[in-house]
Amino acid sequence: MANASIAADIAYSGAAQPRAPAAARARLDNIDALRGFVMVLMLLDHLRETWLVYYPVADPFDARTALPAIGFARFAVSFCAPIFVALTGLGAYLFSINHTTRETTEFLVKRGLLLVAIELCFLSPLYWGIVPQPTFWLQVIWAIGLCMIALAGLMRLPHAALIALGLVIVCFHNLLDPIRLAQGDPLFPLWAILHQRDAFALPFGFVAKTTYPLLPWLGVILLGFGIGPWFRPDVTPETRQRRLLTLGFGMIAAFVALRYLNVYGDKPWFVVEGDPVRTLLSFISMTKYPPSLLFLLPTLGGGALLLVLFERIRDSGLVAALAVFGGAPMFFYLLHLSVLRIFYHSALAIFGPSHGTSYGFDNYYWVWLWYVALLVPLYIPTAWYSRLKRRRRDIAWLRYF
Repeated sequence: MANASIAADIAYSGAAQPRAPAAARARLDNIDALRGFVMVLMLLDHLRETWLVYYPVADPFDARTALPAIGFARFAVSFCAPIFVALTGLGAYLFSINHTTRETTEFLVKRGLLLVAIELCFLSPLYWGIVPQPTFWLQVIWAIGLCMIALAGLMRLPHAALIALGLVIVCFHNLLDPIRLAQGDPLFPLWAILHQRDAFALPFGFVAKTTYPLLPWLGVILLGFGIGPWFRPDVTPETRQRRLLTLGFGMIAAFVALRYLNVYGDKPWFVVEGDPVRTLLSFISMTKYPPSLLFLLPTLGGGALLLVLFERIRDSGLVAALAVFGGAPMFFYLLHLSVLRIFYHSALAIFGPSHGTSYGFDNYYWVWLWYVALLVPLYIPTAWYSRLKRRRRDIAWLRYF
């Protein structure tokens, strides 16, 4: 379900430090713009979940049966979660530059616990009127929160060791895929939280669904923290951009090569005879829950390239507009999900079920129509809140939302 959008509020934003000079802001505004860009993409996916909730989308989706429009849109929004988790790690490093290790540790632990509480106490109940059984959806907010807490302890390791650990997790966690535990096994809940997407029973009839197993996301946040030195004030834009371009193109090239070979990193792709579009869909359909190596390579690589693009066009109106969404991500995240749940339940109450017990549209065209219609209405309160955060730095709790 939800793809998190919180890196500024979770780890770093303009509200976390005094207003930087214009030259220094250039290397940070592109982070806000990238965050805002993937938030705009995320809205599209959540609209699909709202108005086509009855239409199942497998993970990875089946290119032989999936609607091509949904398949390509699904690939586009797959950039959201990896980029946000990586930006959380990057933001944690930027925060640590002007804070002691103890201050950074406390910051990460407090933010992490807050995110876990938001996931359990606010976001999960939003879906209780849609799913038949009260379920705690342990999604991206939960995953980022726990990864931040883990990072608080791991950041004391040498920087090179953090990068090495992140690379090992991201590159080799798929070797753990054959390990499958079942209900009743002693370590089943723990393994479901770490690596096996599954559900387990809780007291009082509740269920926990581990939509975002933690282990691969921990690797992503460590790699985001690892590239933090590239964004230090003493690193020239040319050097930073050269490194990001090398990283981005290298990851995409590695994805193409590994995907073509069909030997490791995800479920095999296949050729759909006489249908090149569906063959392409099969090639770009990767596993997100948990994210496979081949899921992470193009999404994180694409994020690195977008950081360069947004830094180079930082004076454009597009970057400024996207940075508004990226400047108040938690506010936008909670706002848009609440609005979508209100719309859905209102439509269900007024018109009744249209597909089984759910209400929804018959054509993906309506998802795009709602997407275009909601961007400006959601932008206005987000811009207001973003300005409020910058203006009222004396109100500490504003940083959290």
